[in-house]
Amino acid sequence: MNKNRLEAFSDGVLAIIITIMVLEFKLPKGMDWIALQPLMPKFLSYILSFIYVGIYWNNHHHMMHTVKSVNGKILWANLHLLFWLSLIPFVTAWNGENHFAPFPMMLYGILLLLCGFSYSILQKQIIKLEGKNSLLLKAVGGAYKEKASIVFYMIAIGFANYYPIISGIIYILVALMWLIPDKRIERIFNNENQ
Repeated sequence: MNKNRLEAFSDGVLAIIITIMVLEFKLPKGMDWIALQPLMPKFLSYILSFIYVGIYWNNHHHMMHTVKSVNGKILWANLHLLFWLSLIPFVTAWNGENHFAPFPMMLYGILLLLCGFSYSILQKQIIKLEGKNSLLLKAVGGAYKEKASIVFYMIAIGFANYYPIISGIIYILVALMWLIPDKRIERIFNNENQ
């Protein structure tokens, strides 16, 4: 099956996720900087979540460049990823509304962990379909970055009930780790097309 519909659908869902997050902002009841102060936790939560959605979009985009075709398992794995990503606006709003309280911070980490697992499942399904010659397999290799992210999320979840600020710092560090576009896929893709 052709991968174009999967890419188009995924791009549309991710665009809607970002739109929903920004719609959570209500206009302040004032016309100065002080009126914006109550929105700061929501804004900070939005920034981090926007970055995460952007990271997933960027990596999904790169990954799909390695794919020649898709099957039903890949379609379902992609929907699984989009399901967890679609919950980001909810936990983002809840964190911002509750000023990064312990339980919302823990739920944020659980959601990021589930997004990471589902992305990994999608990768594995693509590699399984394409076999030993998969460009994606050559690019991700041992998937150290992916495994490290999952470990960091679990650590952050453990800290959330006691030190939510540490959880937040870990979520930021993982985002920074992925913020730079993944060059592994670009490198393999360019080498194969030369």
